[in-house]
Amino acid sequence: MLKQDGALKGLKIVEFAHVIAGPLAGTLMADLGATVVHVEDPGAGDPQRTAGPDKNGVHLWWQMAGRNKHSVTLNLRSDAGRKVAEELAAWADVVITNFRVETLEKWGLDFASLNRINPKIIMLQVTGFGATSSRRNEPGFGKVGEAMSGVVNLTGFPDGPPVHTGFSHGDSVTGLMGAYAVQAALYRKHTDPDFRGEWIDLALYDGLFRLIEWQVVFHDQLGEPPQRMGNKLAAAPAAVINMYKTADDRWLTVTSGTPRAVLNTAKLVGEPEDMYSNRADQARNADRLDKLLAEWIASRGMDECMAAMKAIGVVASPIYTVADILEDETFKERESVIELDVPRLGKVKMQNVFPRMMNYTGAVWRAAPPLGADNELVYKSFLGKSDEQLAALRDGADI
Repeated sequence: MLKQDGALKGLKIVEFAHVIAGPLAGTLMADLGATVVHVEDPGAGDPQRTAGPDKNGVHLWWQMAGRNKHSVTLNLRSDAGRKVAEELAAWADVVITNFRVETLEKWGLDFASLNRINPKIIMLQVTGFGATSSRRNEPGFGKVGEAMSGVVNLTGFPDGPPVHTGFSHGDSVTGLMGAYAVQAALYRKHTDPDFRGEWIDLALYDGLFRLIEWQVVFHDQLGEPPQRMGNKLAAAPAAVINMYKTADDRWLTVTSGTPRAVLNTAKLVGEPEDMYSNRADQARNADRLDKLLAEWIASRGMDECMAAMKAIGVVASPIYTVADILEDETFKERESVIELDVPRLGKVKMQNVFPRMMNYTGAVWRAAPPLGADNELVYKSFLGKSDEQLAALRDGADI
């Protein structure tokens, strides 16, 4: 697939980062047209390359995680390698990194050093606990960020243990928050003639902590920390939010997010509307309505439940498996899943570009490239190095 004119075409990003959180921010921007150079160790490359299962010797997760990027090798432990890293930072608009703070300072790749080389550089620095905290040099992973954010404490049932979600939740939200922060800095760069660069200091718990926006104010003002409530919400706006099992052993979720939606649910199960006429009545009768709805759903198959709920205005959805997603008409209509050719694998399905844009859509133009596949392109075309200079870097094991 040819690279299309995404909204971020022309934006130049270099990643001195590996695994998930930092590189995901880069992938999201690469999907929308940014030119992203992913710097990897000349030996093993990014550890994420070998994460998860493989097929025909090709690791599958990496094909998605490393897509739409240019892979170069560079030895950041050598003087010559760090000199090239400085050239990349001078070329780039944005640097993404998740190395330890003391490591970046030792290598001269911290924000203060790169800002002297490129006065308008934007650096997204992801760390476990924040680059300005006393734990700045401690290693951190996404699950630790999830634990610190409060989300794990709130996930699970009251009589059970806290539960992590089934994917790299903390890393992924950090990637999203990082991509958003970069766009905010870029806006300032393009509107402020006195822009002096920006350092984005993002800890692995920051994104999720921000998104659970009610937990601190509830605790502060009510004196009671929110607790696990299973499939319900501590801050539920209405009477029914839960998961229910159908007669044909499938699961669906129902959410009554407004007073009108609660009334629709009451009508579905034959309850008098006057029992749910205001927020206080809905809260008082929430357990009753939940029990009646569970019984109603348990006596019917999924198709019957969904048809009746749709007809009466109850918002519900089956719990999708990946197989359900691939067969679902809405996903097909929105072209949410694409296919592309990957060497040694053939046709491979993966998610399309998100968010969707009408005029500057972005595209998936390549799966993850082999390690160092773009050394010549990046070092010769982007940085202007000669064949002799490239050969010298190879001979010195710097790339």
